[in-house]
Amino acid sequence: MARMSEVTANHEPDSASTDAVKAVRRFNRFYTREIGILDPYLGGPLSLTDVRVLYELAHRDGLVASDLARDLGLDAGYLSRVLRRFEQQGWITRGAHARDARQNVLALSPAGRDVFEPLQQRSRERTAAMLSHLGTPQRQRLVDAMQTMQSLLTTSAPASTAPPAPSARTIILREPTSGDMGWVVQAHGELYAREYGLDMTFEALVAEICAQFVRKFQPQWEKCWIAELDGERVGSIFLVRKSATTAQLRLLLIAPKARGLGLGARLTDECIAFARAKGYRKLVLWTNSILTAARHIYSARGFQLDKSEAYEGFGQQLVGETWSLRLRQTRQL
Repeated sequence: MARMSEVTANHEPDSASTDAVKAVRRFNRFYTREIGILDPYLGGPLSLTDVRVLYELAHRDGLVASDLARDLGLDAGYLSRVLRRFEQQGWITRGAHARDARQNVLALSPAGRDVFEPLQQRSRERTAAMLSHLGTPQRQRLVDAMQTMQSLLTTSAPASTAPPAPSARTIILREPTSGDMGWVVQAHGELYAREYGLDMTFEALVAEICAQFVRKFQPQWEKCWIAELDGERVGSIFLVRKSATTAQLRLLLIAPKARGLGLGARLTDECIAFARAKGYRKLVLWTNSILTAARHIYSARGFQLDKSEAYEGFGQQLVGETWSLRLRQTRQL
């Protein structure tokens, strides 16, 4: 009998665990209602899973179906049906994989971006409305709490030999604070010297751009985003006003440790969405031909190469490029 009572005692649910389970479930019920998951998602005909698949395709390059299934936790057969439906709609394209002939690289088509962009903007607007009644300290407390939740749940998950999914990392895009402009200058100077051999005059140019942005900042028309990965600065992008109808994208940077997570695409999409929301008709940028990853991001989003010109600068022989994007109204579903 003693042994039986010991076994019974060892299998009684821990009261703290029971309370924690109830609290998490209560929060889940609150949050799913708050963000509208139980309603037609974002007021359209697509499911939450559909939109998550579109999001990953919009923000990550070189994806194959197995990547999506793993990172989103989807059944391969279910995902295959979703992708087949998207392909029938003309929303995705399939290309040959450079190293594996058995797989296709998936990407959003222009029609797919026309479908996804208004959904993304609607999601931003709903989230902004949800946060609008909070002051800056309260918003920061909320963000910190969500980061803590994600970090604890991620680190407590069973160990796996598979690489962590991008969604398992804590990634945030935020407005700049004191010290960020210095980091942008330093990060550009170090990275471009190491990877492209540019001298300190390039770092000086970045410092001038940052200083001008701070001194002449027009918050209603301009914005800077700083990207953080697990609490560390890893990226930046700026949007500045050139005229009443034209904005300029500047200083897109992704640190090597954050590459492959779709951050460059995500920052660029934020810039485009902000410019469109502010009523700009055109978005322009200047870059160099050696920046192949950035050029791919721009091209995939409809930027057109307007002008190329060889020049000597920053201690190198370079080819400068001017790109532009006409900002159209995205159609509603």
